[in-house]
Amino acid sequence: MTKYVYTFGGKKAEGKADMKNLLGGKGANLAEMCLLGLPVPAGLTITTECCTAYYSNNCQLPNGLMEEVWNGMKNVENIMGMRYDDPENPLLVSCRSGARSSMPGMMDTVLNIGLSSKTIPGMLKKTNNPRFVYDSYRRLIMMYADVGMEKSEGIEPADGKGIRKQLDDMLDEYKSNKGYKSDTELTAEDLKYLAEEFKKKVKEVLGTDFPDDAKAQMEGGIKAVFKSWNGKKAISYRKIEGIPDDWGTAVNVQAMVFGNMGDNSATGVAFTRNPATGDNQFYGEWLINAQGEDVVAGIRTPTHSTTIPRTSKTSTCTPCRSLCPIHTKSSVISATFLRRTTTTCSTLSSPSRTVSFTCSNAVLENVLVSPHSLWLWIC
Repeated sequence: MTKYVYTFGGKKAEGKADMKNLLGGKGANLAEMCLLGLPVPAGLTITTECCTAYYSNNCQLPNGLMEEVWNGMKNVENIMGMRYDDPENPLLVSCRSGARSSMPGMMDTVLNIGLSSKTIPGMLKKTNNPRFVYDSYRRLIMMYADVGMEKSEGIEPADGKGIRKQLDDMLDEYKSNKGYKSDTELTAEDLKYLAEEFKKKVKEVLGTDFPDDAKAQMEGGIKAVFKSWNGKKAISYRKIEGIPDDWGTAVNVQAMVFGNMGDNSATGVAFTRNPATGDNQFYGEWLINAQGEDVVAGIRTPTHSTTIPRTSKTSTCTPCRSLCPIHTKSSVISATFLRRTTTTCSTLSSPSRTVSFTCSNAVLENVLVSPHSLWLWIC
C-alpha cells in the first residue's frame, strides 16, 4: 500500500529536505528543520501523490488515507501532550497547502480545526481566556465555511457574494453598531454571539450545518486544500509560472500555536530581503493579538520592522512591546516578541528566504515555533 502520510515533530521526521517533490516545499523543510533539532510543532504531511490520486479518483480521498492520518495524529498528540477531539485537553491544528514550487496565497488554509461544542469547554478551562477561544471559533467558522463548504463544493453564489464576504459584512455591521473600530475591541460575549449567528447564516446560505465534529472538520479541511489546487487563482498562477498541473499539492496538518491570545501574542511575516526592492535588508510586518490571515487580508494595518541588531550570538533584549529580530553568525534569524515574558520563534534563513511567524506565551508555552512560522521558500 502506498504511503501517503509522513510525520514530523520532536526533532524527528520521516521526511527530509530533498523530498520536496513528494512532500512539497513546506513539508520537506518542516521535516528538515525537525532533523536539525529546531523546535517545530508536531504535524504530518500528506503527499503530493495523494493529491494526484484524489483527482484520479473523481475527487475522492484514497482508501485508507484517513486511517493513516489518524495513526499519524497519534504521534502528533504524544509529542504535543494533547489529544485531538478530546473534551479535557484538546489539540487544535491548521491545515495548509504546500506544492513543490511556492504558490503563495494561491491555495487555501483552515486554522483552529478541532474546535466544537465538545472541545470548547476544555479550551475555556485550559486557557481561562474565553475571548481567545471564541475568537478562534468564529475564525474557524468563517474559514471553513468559505474553504471547506463553498469553494471545495464548487458553489458559485448567484450574486457573486460568497459566504466569506457575507460573514465579513455581518462582522463589520456588528462592529459598527457597537462603535468598535477594530476586531480587537470585540469581547468574549460579542464573539460568542457572532459565532452562533455565523452558523445560522452558513446554514441559510449553503443549506448545510457547519460541522460540529472535529473529525469531520479534519477530513473536510484536507479535501478543501486538495480542491484548492484546481481553484481559479491556482490554475492562473501555474500558467503564468509554468508549473505543471499534474504536480499536485501536499497538505500540512500541524499543531496550532496562537497569535490571538492577547497583547502578549503576535503574528507576522519577515523577509531576509526587502520584497519590494530586492535589497539585502531585513523587512518584516506583524500584528499583536491576531492570526496569520489578518496580516495579509488588510483587516488591520501591521507594524513594520526594517532593522536587525547584529550580535555574535542570540541576545536577550529588555522586555518591550516590539519585535526584535536578532541576526546571528549561524544565519539563524530569531524573531522575538517581547512583552512581560519572552517568546522566541526561530527558523533557518538566508539572504533569499522568508519566514512567517506566530508567537504565543500561553497554552503551548513549551513550543517556540508556530505552525505559521515554518514557511521556508526561495523568494
